[in-house]
Amino acid sequence: MAHGLRQPLTRHRPLLERDQELRALDAALSGLHDAVDGVARVPRGGLLAFTGEAGLGKTTLLSVARARATELGFTVASGRGGEKEQGLAFRVVRQVMQPALAGMSEPERRDFLGSWYDIVSAALGLKATDAARMPDPTGVRDGLDWVMTRLTLGNAPLVLLLDDLHWADAESLDWLASFAPRVADLPLLMVVAYRPDDLPPDATSFRTLVERNEERPHALCPLGRTGVARIVRNEVGEEAEDEFCDECWSVTGGSPFESVELAIRLRERQLKGTQDELHVVGDVAAALKGPGLIERLHRLGPSTVRFAWAGAVLGGSFSAELAAGIAVVGSEEAAEAARKLRDSRILADGDGPGHSMEFVHPSIATTIYRDIPPGLRVGMHNAAADAAQAAGFGPTAAARHLLEVPCDGRPEAVSVLRAAAREYLRAGAPEAARRVLTRALREPPPAEDRAALLHELAGSTFLIEPTATVCHLQEALAQPDIDPDLRASIVYRLTQALAHTDRLTEAAAVAADEARRAPNARIKLRMQADHFVWSAFRADEPDSSARSRRLARLADKLPRRGLEERYILGLRAWDALVRGEPRQTALDHAEEALHGGMSWTDENRGFEVPVAVALLFMYCDQPWRAEELFSSGMAECEHKGWRGSHLAQGQTLSGYIRYRRGCLAEAEELVRAGLRTAERVEGAVPAQWFAIGIMIQILLARGRTADARRLADAYHYGDVVPNAVIFPDPRTVYAELLLAEERYPEAARLLSAVGDWLESRHWHNPAWCPWQLDLASALAHSAPDRAVRHARDAVKRARDFGAASAIGHALHVEAEVTGGPAALELHAEAVEHLERSPASYELALALVGHGAALSLDGQVQEAAHRLYQGLECAVHCGAEALATRARQELSAAGLRPLPLRYAQTGTLTAQERQTAELTVQGRQEAVIAKELRLTEQGVRQLLSSVYRKIGTDAAGLARALKRFPHPRT
Repeated sequence: MAHGLRQPLTRHRPLLERDQELRALDAALSGLHDAVDGVARVPRGGLLAFTGEAGLGKTTLLSVARARATELGFTVASGRGGEKEQGLAFRVVRQVMQPALAGMSEPERRDFLGSWYDIVSAALGLKATDAARMPDPTGVRDGLDWVMTRLTLGNAPLVLLLDDLHWADAESLDWLASFAPRVADLPLLMVVAYRPDDLPPDATSFRTLVERNEERPHALCPLGRTGVARIVRNEVGEEAEDEFCDECWSVTGGSPFESVELAIRLRERQLKGTQDELHVVGDVAAALKGPGLIERLHRLGPSTVRFAWAGAVLGGSFSAELAAGIAVVGSEEAAEAARKLRDSRILADGDGPGHSMEFVHPSIATTIYRDIPPGLRVGMHNAAADAAQAAGFGPTAAARHLLEVPCDGRPEAVSVLRAAAREYLRAGAPEAARRVLTRALREPPPAEDRAALLHELAGSTFLIEPTATVCHLQEALAQPDIDPDLRASIVYRLTQALAHTDRLTEAAAVAADEARRAPNARIKLRMQADHFVWSAFRADEPDSSARSRRLARLADKLPRRGLEERYILGLRAWDALVRGEPRQTALDHAEEALHGGMSWTDENRGFEVPVAVALLFMYCDQPWRAEELFSSGMAECEHKGWRGSHLAQGQTLSGYIRYRRGCLAEAEELVRAGLRTAERVEGAVPAQWFAIGIMIQILLARGRTADARRLADAYHYGDVVPNAVIFPDPRTVYAELLLAEERYPEAARLLSAVGDWLESRHWHNPAWCPWQLDLASALAHSAPDRAVRHARDAVKRARDFGAASAIGHALHVEAEVTGGPAALELHAEAVEHLERSPASYELALALVGHGAALSLDGQVQEAAHRLYQGLECAVHCGAEALATRARQELSAAGLRPLPLRYAQTGTLTAQERQTAELTVQGRQEAVIAKELRLTEQGVRQLLSSVYRKIGTDAAGLARALKRFPHPRT
């Protein structure tokens, strides 16, 4: 696994005035050893950065790093940026990884990359199996992390040398910035070099990485007089006089590159370094750069000049044959030109395949490129684009040159640019795709292709600039004679972009308008579905009830055949849930919607409806069904390489399901992962809102109110309310935080506003939003009668809905705000319902509440039993504060807590966790096991297939299970 860097052309010399940098290099290399003085240790990787202006010796330092790593037996890989190749996405990544992959056969590569193959293949320049797959940038970065980690472990220790990163493509820099923090745990040393002032403005993540690294960048300084004198005397002889050497230092400014080049030129002129020769130094130095270099080049002849120009146009390590074609010189002329340029120390043999060449220093290439007359430069780029295509380098190589060519209305140029954009999108490089599509739009394209091109351009900007997406799509819709299916795709993407910029009102209006003008029933139904989606999820919908009635009528008369119908049924199920219709009604519609499947990754339909349908099962006390759907949907996203906001939402809401089940530690872990994923994705604000709200609820359940407050303040949660419907409702969650802080009046005001909003929409289900129950708790201290009325109303609504968890939760709150002996029956009924539900944390709350009420009533033995049950349940949920309260209640009653049947920590063995779940998940599985005489494992295996058909009443489920064939019945 090796790839060459630009090598210094002089014979090996010791580096001058670089002792500190060399010591840092040696120390970093020593960290890769797996043993020191015979004592085994874990190799430690790291990051080492060298910075400085052009010519200060960064490349030479990297060459020394290569030599020393090779002497130590380490594997070396490398890559470098190129001034003319910055627009080629993942160019540096390919330089690093392609050599190792090129050494494998195609079957070996596929086996090596495994499930990541189609996600990273385009980024790595490989042929994808599924050309339609377009992973998101986060997915590609994750895949490249995996590939680099595996290459490292298979070639350890590994030293990765990266030069001229100020000219690296943005995608490679982003990947480096995200991957580099991992190298400390790998046998991998990254040594990078760049010019700090030339880093692009958008390279903030890379700049932050190197500047905050424990080894801050080593900034190279110009050589002093002594160093330059040493270089001069190495070339012209030890007799060179001090004044002569000082003049060399003065004209080069201490640049190591210019000092070496000047010394070699002086030696070639057979100078001795005397005072009499001082006047020659300036002339020779002037010929090394700028006008002097150009004058020296032109003296080599017209063919040689054109060959050099062609090389500058191609950039990097270029093919001599390709340069000859662009320069329009024959093979013999090209060979002679290459010889002259090599002898003049302008070109050197390159590190690419075949007869490749490269400029001795990037500054030389830049100077020569700027020397090309503008008109000729355009022609050479045109020729380079054609040559790249003819040589099979692909559309992105050709597009790079077309970006340098004026617009001329050529359809063939538009075709190449659109093909390049598709390749970039398959590589997870939307910014690169946007560049070439913007250029294609200016060409301009044929009129009949303009709408499609604008649609493609909008697709490239969706993840990076949704507001630009809206503009492109609105312009696309204004084009005449658009194909109906293309128009439907444009409309969906437009509504999605509007929704992602918190403009759901406009999104719903656009979909409704398109439904009215749809040319056929299928597209009309699709537009209606989109209208219902964005209407349901906009917070300011003016007439929610009217929309619900229209949705119900439409759902009732659907033939239930296609995907559009299933989306309508899914929305009908969700609407039934939030309105508080009977639980079975929502479940029936949800199962109908799922019959035939709903994809999470359909680019023309989104994943809002599939996610809502999956969550519905959680609210309906079937969390195992919800988890099954989430597991399948997230696997679909990961398979397609969608590991950004889709994965963040999936992780977060999977954590929400765990929270509702009472698995608080697992829930916290999942939601934190979702928040981390969301923060890696530009513009994933909705995913952050979901994650923060759920995390606050988890922290409150675990008794960590101060942590919840810090999280809320860090994200300004509660300050801004989005126009989109977020669940859990942000204002309700913030009010729960205020309740935990005993800020009851503030909580009551906020919850009253939430209630007004939900009542205006006729969203009555306390399982979805328990605002009335929270309001009852807030009012219990100041207005107990109102508190009881709100709690009783919530109980009625929960009974109307019919989920045991919702009924039990509402009864528990009613009991708490009622108080006294009158609340004992309410407490008992709350426990009874929650024992039939999967809501373990709510059960723990109800058990402790019931125990405390019994203790106050003097029923000590009954109180002890309930409090012990609540303590055990709270411990296994991870509700530390609730467990502490249970112990305090026991102590206050003069009772000592019995030893728990299971470990009192959040860390359980697999067997303990399974047994604990049977205890705390309402014990319904235990009831089933008892009636059917099944093992616990046997019950678990049946649940996922049975819960979707049966309710959650344990006895009823047990009776129903007897009708299913299994070994014990």
